[in-house]
Amino acid sequence: MVRIEVNEEQCNGCGLCADFCPTSVFDLQEVGGRRVARANRSDDCWACNTCVGQCPEGAIAIIEQAAEERCVEDSKGVIPFPSLNADEMAHYGALSAALERVLRLKWKPVAVTLIPHGSSLPPMPIPRVKLRYCQSLMMARHGETLLMPRQAHACPDGSHVLGLTKMLPKLASGELYIRFGKLASIEAARQMISERPCLPEQSVRATLVTPLEKAVVKPDIVIVLAPPESMMWLCMASSFYTGKSFNFKVSTYNAICVETTLYPLTTGEINVSLGCYGSRAASDIGDDTMFMGIPIRKLPSLVEGLEELSKKAIPDARAKIYFHPR
Repeated sequence: MVRIEVNEEQCNGCGLCADFCPTSVFDLQEVGGRRVARANRSDDCWACNTCVGQCPEGAIAIIEQAAEERCVEDSKGVIPFPSLNADEMAHYGALSAALERVLRLKWKPVAVTLIPHGSSLPPMPIPRVKLRYCQSLMMARHGETLLMPRQAHACPDGSHVLGLTKMLPKLASGELYIRFGKLASIEAARQMISERPCLPEQSVRATLVTPLEKAVVKPDIVIVLAPPESMMWLCMASSFYTGKSFNFKVSTYNAICVETTLYPLTTGEINVSLGCYGSRAASDIGDDTMFMGIPIRKLPSLVEGLEELSKKAIPDARAKIYFHPR
């Protein structure tokens, strides 16, 4: 349940809330001889806070009911979701420790599991307010574990990409991408949407993100958030035993959902991302941060390659052995 409060004294009637709301919650009405916004369809609100961010007067506030209460009835499933045993948990902990040590990571590698429709939900913490998927990753890199059923997701775009929900009409039309100034024309927006991969609608029941070292169910992918130098070593480690190059898919649209999660999941290959408008506008990630999604089956050999690189190549490069002072 979401309550939307509009301060009608502050509202200037610009209509940006109505224009930008992906679910058309707002109407503009005449009140006392002036035009003001009214949230007439608050039951449709995703709590994405787009209206809050776009309101030039700061006249809108979103007040949420705790997500735990919303999701109580959605806790059961037909298929039990398997947990890791002690040896498996120790294995993932060791892989995480190696990544952190060799790369000198500032943040924890994040394990991501997509819980399929029909499966039970593992007993993990659900955030008290709705979050975007990218926001949950930022919290997991600091050590938090977050289980997010459909009702806990705040981004209608990302949740559709990840197979949690159906696509909303305003997103399907490309209209919002034009309003945000992300693309030059409706034709360009529709082209981007047509190229963007998505999991089947409502095929996923929940996303689970947790520090890799704390994983208690098998991850689908592991995401590393780090500067470009770390991404270079991860790429070299991935090709250490094969020498093969990469064909990364990067568009900067829905980057965390598509480029860092969906591509590694569906192709079985690592993929890098520069981030996107949404992830950078909705989180505290710095301008020096990139992302890599690693399919879980690729992680052990990648870490082995990284350990080999740490014996000579990495310390040599960091010591700048070929650098001649001027």
